[in-house]
Amino acid sequence: MTELLNVLATTSDGTQQQGNMMSSLLMLLPLALMVVIFYFLIIRPEKKRSKKMKEMLNQLEVADEVVTSGGIIGRVLRVTDDTVLIETGSDRTKIRVLKSCIVENRTVHDTAESK
Repeated sequence: MTELLNVLATTSDGTQQQGNMMSSLLMLLPLALMVVIFYFLIIRPEKKRSKKMKEMLNQLEVADEVVTSGGIIGRVLRVTDDTVLIETGSDRTKIRVLKSCIVENRTVHDTAESK
């Protein structure tokens, strides 16, 4: 309450009002710093990982060896928009899984970028 009275009393010259504004900005500085650190440690790496995963899923081809999130290893037989048909084991069992369940493509491809 006394701070409010001091601010109202010194508004004519404005010196104390500028001091109060600076102290308010200094209080926001740690919050802004935490937001920047949060962005560089969590959000940015997650975006990179998501982009890399999406690129890997879009480049799936027939005869690629893939690993699903459940740990199933198989060879791709057919790729559709949202599903993949994979063949597992020597008994040639076929399983249809969602593309989003594939976590790794173990086949190395020659790309135009590496040439």
